[in-house]
Amino acid sequence: MNIDFSVRLPVDARSLPLIRGLVRQTLEHLGVLSSGIDEILLALSEACANVIQHARDQEEYQVDVVIDDQVCVISVLDDGGGFDLDAVSAARPESPLDGGRGLILMNALVDRLAFVQDESGRHRVTLEKRLVTSPRLRLLPT
Repeated sequence: MNIDFSVRLPVDARSLPLIRGLVRQTLEHLGVLSSGIDEILLALSEACANVIQHARDQEEYQVDVVIDDQVCVISVLDDGGGFDLDAVSAARPESPLDGGRGLILMNALVDRLAFVQDESGRHRVTLEKRLVTSPRLRLLPT
């Protein structure tokens, strides 16, 4: 089964529960194991939180979701100023509360993490995770 949707959301913390709920419901409907759902949702939360925190001067951001039987690909797009991935990756935060920890977390939770700025200047964070589904229960004839 292939599911593909795109949502434009206000750059506001209240948008996060909405997109998390949509993605959770979709993955649950497809029978994805809860541990995989939790990992995807945590990575998605980090990506969206970065937009909400750093692209406040923008009105909206976009989340594109593509799911098939084997993989979930989520892209979070915004028109904010972006950041220097190499500089953030090389920085050694003095405190666990310093910035950059979300990138480490996202990278640990998904199979592929990519940051791209497209031709139009939009920034895209793409999260890709292989899916493991629970075996369907078979009903035996009575």
